Amino acid sequence: MDAAVRVFARKGFHASRVGDIAEEAGVAHGLLYHYFRSKDEVLQTIFQEAWELLAADTDRIESSGVPLREQLRRFARIYLGSWLMTPDLIVVLVREIARSPDVGSRIVEVRGIFQSLERMIAAAQERGEVRADCNTQLAAWAVYGALEEILTGWVLGQLPSEEEDVERAVVTVVDVAYAGLAA
Repeated sequence: MDAAVRVFARKGFHASRVGDIAEEAGVAHGLLYHYFRSKDEVLQTIFQEAWELLAADTDRIESSGVPLREQLRRFARIYLGSWLMTPDLIVVLVREIARSPDVGSRIVEVRGIFQSLERMIAAAQERGEVRADCNTQLAAWAVYGALEEILTGWVLGQLPSEEEDVERAVVTVVDVAYAGLAA
């Protein structure tokens, strides 16, 4: 999987061959087919594993019981911090998955994260932290969308993306989102 991420990040999914992945992994070409039926299945597995990890982190944040501002900060730090930890994976997720025409077929995996963010905002609304007139579903999508576009800016080289830039992005998104949500 790590070899596939490196190859897809370097060459792009469509220009990559199964042989490229096998060579990068230092294994025989046929061995890859023992684990995966196709290059598409490799990409799907990369996506699924990444989303499962993010979903678990999001659930943990939701159940933490901390105020919304801190929940948003934790989510943003994990989401944007992934750029520093696994930049090749982020390149693959942004270039090959988030922008692919079949992203709609993956909505089941993605839905849980949006629902968790929405529940965080709704719970904060019930506690009086968030404006009563706030549409929690749209707010969750707005928060996620801001984070996704920052990652895209880093992948495309349009935003500075060093460690201090990541922290600045976390603070900015949380400050802007929370200021708009706050009661």
